[in-house]
Amino acid sequence: MSAPAIPLRLTAPEPGWTAEADVVVVGSGVAGLTVALRYAELDPAARVLVVTKDVLSSGSTRWAQGGIAAVLDPADTPEEHLNDTLVAGVGLCDVRAVRALVTEGPGALRRLMARGARFDRTADGDLQLTREGGHRRDRIVHAGGDATGAEVQRALVEAVRASAVEVIEHALVLDLLKDARGRATGVTLHVMGEGARDGVGAVRARAVVLATGGMGQVYASTTNPAVSTGDGVALALRAGAVVRDLEFVQFHPTVLWLGEGSSGQQPLISEAVRGEGAFLIDHEGNRFMRDVHELADLAPRDVVAKAIMRVIQESGRDHVHLDGRHFGAERWKARFPTIYAVCREHGIDPATEPIPVAPAAHYASGGVRTDLRGRTSIEGLYACGEVACTGVHGANRLASNSLLEGLVFAERIARDIHEGRPAPGEPVAGRGPTGLVDPRARARVQAHLSTGAGVLRSRESLAATARALRDARWTPVAVAPCTEAWEATNLLTVATVLVGTAGARLETRGSHWREDFPERDDNDWLGHLDVTLTEEGQRMTYTPHGDAMPARLAQELAATELDASEVDALIDRALAEDLTHAGDVTSAATVPAEQRSVADVVARADGIVAGLAVAEAVFVRLGAARVERRAKDGERVRAGDVLMTVEGPTRGLLTAERTALNLLTHLSGVATLTGRWVEAVSGTGARVRDSRKTLPGLRALEKYAVRCGGGVNHRMSLSDAALIKDNHVVAAGGVAEAFRAVRERYPDLPIEVEVDRIDQLGPVLDEGAQEILLDNFTIEETAQAVQIVKNRAKLEASGGLTLESARDVAETGVDYLAVGALTHSAQALDIALDLRG
Repeated sequence: MSAPAIPLRLTAPEPGWTAEADVVVVGSGVAGLTVALRYAELDPAARVLVVTKDVLSSGSTRWAQGGIAAVLDPADTPEEHLNDTLVAGVGLCDVRAVRALVTEGPGALRRLMARGARFDRTADGDLQLTREGGHRRDRIVHAGGDATGAEVQRALVEAVRASAVEVIEHALVLDLLKDARGRATGVTLHVMGEGARDGVGAVRARAVVLATGGMGQVYASTTNPAVSTGDGVALALRAGAVVRDLEFVQFHPTVLWLGEGSSGQQPLISEAVRGEGAFLIDHEGNRFMRDVHELADLAPRDVVAKAIMRVIQESGRDHVHLDGRHFGAERWKARFPTIYAVCREHGIDPATEPIPVAPAAHYASGGVRTDLRGRTSIEGLYACGEVACTGVHGANRLASNSLLEGLVFAERIARDIHEGRPAPGEPVAGRGPTGLVDPRARARVQAHLSTGAGVLRSRESLAATARALRDARWTPVAVAPCTEAWEATNLLTVATVLVGTAGARLETRGSHWREDFPERDDNDWLGHLDVTLTEEGQRMTYTPHGDAMPARLAQELAATELDASEVDALIDRALAEDLTHAGDVTSAATVPAEQRSVADVVARADGIVAGLAVAEAVFVRLGAARVERRAKDGERVRAGDVLMTVEGPTRGLLTAERTALNLLTHLSGVATLTGRWVEAVSGTGARVRDSRKTLPGLRALEKYAVRCGGGVNHRMSLSDAALIKDNHVVAAGGVAEAFRAVRERYPDLPIEVEVDRIDQLGPVLDEGAQEILLDNFTIEETAQAVQIVKNRAKLEASGGLTLESARDVAETGVDYLAVGALTHSAQALDIALDLRG
């Protein structure tokens, strides 16, 4: 006999009361309260209801010690914060989501401060910034030394108390209500108390926001509070929503070790302690992280956790130590008062002895799959904070990005709901099996997860855990509906999916560490595991990573000396300019979501094409399933020629059209103009080349287009060669002095020099110039310069050149004609997208 199926609804009494709201927010951490407050500001007449499992100030947010990461230092940049996040996420971050996080984060943080949050400041009144693992800049703001979460929670709770937002405390969410079309219409919940609303009830709402926090209690040892039982993820699964990448559970490397067999919520030793200079040591006092990663003790969390586990395995001990003795008692009390007090409560004085630490379950990087506006796969249902998988964290969350994610995406959700949603219909009865798990199974589930699906995993351990979880569904007695049974059912539901995805992912990546598959595998596993729950059980789908450019495109770009990651970033920025929070409203309004089309990219004028791979990458990014090229970069095409055929969702093709054609028409224009110049000087021996007169962010692509047109490239950047111009000569005190200064500082660098008079050639040649740029020389002067130089240096003619004079200049014998107009002012080649039919 098979084990009973995971229930699609919780066994519960029929709702005895009903409440109405425009928006119901489930959860009262930074994400949930920010959604509620922001929506109440956008629509003061709206009824916003927050339901929370405990009191309003409970939850995971208040336990956050380290701080909030945001670019506030003028020396820091969003790009650096983005790059640090992408490195930590090990290839699975959604770049668009991360870009939203790092660019909107500083503003969201300032709005949090405007709501009353007070962060630690320097004596000059500036925000104190510190660093944590994976960050290459000081960008973490903190409060009360190591009590950031508590301060954030205090400020938000006070703001909610002072607002019109309604709150129901001690309310455990049960299941999602949906109408006949599958749209969310509200939730059922159980209020633990007595009064007008007690027992099981229902909240009807136009939009439901899950902000229920994490699922750390699925493990025996965790930093999460007791309320973190995966309620939001379990509800979403039962409702049929897509849950993504649940195998990526982050284990915080430095959790206070309380002895063998300790379970439940464990005290966290913040990463900020290492950010301030503490370091990890083994039992012999060796600083083992220095040999593991270039950032040593500040490596990303997955790296540190794995290194600790290796030391534990090799030593036979069950913990390592964090050494902060050099801080001294006063610094401990001032900077980390909470941690210091907790250590002292457990008989440890961190000022005089190292702190015993070991990894423990900390944060779920996966969760309910959402888009950039927090929408789940169920219309009207949103998710935000740790319950959600926005794409920000990838395979491993970067330290102190979690509170920031809650702030940024909460505001995005509030805006999206405010922009209007169709009112849902009447809720209909849910389908599928109901059921409950015996509350006594909870401890067994936690123990099995810690043993078989913890920091270290293998085929054998995961298979044994899966069998144990199936057995845990059985119970010899009827289980009465109660809080303990509902929580145990949620934990078992989440645990089953987590073990399933961990068993399916046959690689090691980020916080998922398979002993039997110890290497990262981008060929087969650069993608996501999406799970939905059906009456037959889990339905798992592998979805290739949306930001991963297909390998063949990346290889094609690499062969042309283009960096695929840079092209991806360019596409990100271009699409971000087009797709703000409302997206492509015209296509959404006029094109059915399920419609698919075939379209041709057609030349409307004669020219040379360049950038087909880049345009294809844009179409693929927005869902094109088939792309067939009919031309090659560098080929001459005629008006009416089909350059490329694309097939996919019509909305995606039309949304991609402008970005794809902006790049393709511009690059083809550069190639076409270059081709005209190359043709004008053909047979002379002179080469046509570009300059640095390029559009910001497009230099590499524009120089590639010049090559497609038959030209050659000059310097890519100011670092490739020294180019001494008149102002450098003036500043250095003479041409000889300028040469000597360059040679002394950069002895191996090529030296070029620009001259604007014939009499400057002699001194320049005497100094050993390798290339001389003739600025605005007449044709006669150019010919004279060629005779003077006599092949002792390369000569470039620049300034005042025209297509009409190009051949005459080339025939003087110069090596290059430099044409800034190739990249700076080339006319775009007319190319269009035509939908068939």
